[in-house]
Amino acid sequence: MLLTFEVIAEALRERIRSGGLEPGDALPTQAVLMAEYGASSLSVQKAMALLKQDGYAISRPGKGAFVAHPDADTDGDSDDGAAGNTPVGGTAARVEALELALAETLDQLTALRARVEALEAGGTERGC
Repeated sequence: MLLTFEVIAEALRERIRSGGLEPGDALPTQAVLMAEYGASSLSVQKAMALLKQDGYAISRPGKGAFVAHPDADTDGDSDDGAAGNTPVGGTAARVEALELALAETLDQLTALRARVEALEAGGTERGC
């Protein structure tokens, strides 16, 4: 069974593969994806991190996420002047995705630690 973020990532990959989203197109915003899939912001962020890690998407600071060329490694020799318009996944995109995933994991661990401490305290706030 796939997790919500995996479902979102696979659906976006399929849109890209089918041509519904083309290289350079803006990906749906976090708010749109949350509404479309009934997902949390964390699930959408994880899906986007996965797409970036796999080379399907790239972020443009202040502008959002865009479709990268999914076959950048196999047909990257097609320089048709669109290089400035078409984001290409690579090491930077993967590092960014890994950093986001790490930050999300740390947030989850912090939340879990707080839950455990609350349970151990019997639901009361002691020593806060």
